[in-house]
Amino acid sequence: MRMNNNIKVEPNPFDTVEDIYEITVLLDFYGQLLTKRQHEIMDLHFNSDLSLGEIAEEFGISRQGVYDSIRKAKQALSGYEKKLGLAERFKEQEKNIEKALKSLKNMGNKSPELAEDSDYQQAMDLLGKMLDTL
Repeated sequence: MRMNNNIKVEPNPFDTVEDIYEITVLLDFYGQLLTKRQHEIMDLHFNSDLSLGEIAEEFGISRQGVYDSIRKAKQALSGYEKKLGLAERFKEQEKNIEKALKSLKNMGNKSPELAEDSDYQQAMDLLGKMLDTL
C-alpha cells in the first residue's frame, strides 16, 4: 500500500505487463460470463488498448463509470478463476508440453539416429501442434 497526499491508496493489482497479460487470458476464458457491457469495455481496454476516456466517449458514460466497470469485471474474472481454475490448468498444460518437447529434443541431440525414427518425429510433430493450438 502506498500513500498519496496522506491518503492510503491500494495498489492496483493489474499494473504490470504480466498482470495485463493475466487479465487478457482470464478474459479469453471467462469473458462471456461477464455482462455484455463489461465484456465490451474490458475488450476495448485490454485487447484494443483504448483509454478510459475513449471508452467513456464511445459508451456515453463517465471515465469513472468505465473504471468501475473494469474494476468489477476484474473481480468477477478473478473469482471465476479462483473457483474454476481453467487458466491455471491451461498454463500448466502449456508448461508440460514445452517440457516434453524439450526432453525429446535433448534425446534427439544425444542420439542423432533417434531423429530418423518415425515415432520420434511423430511425437515431436504432435507436441509442436499441441503447443501451437494452445
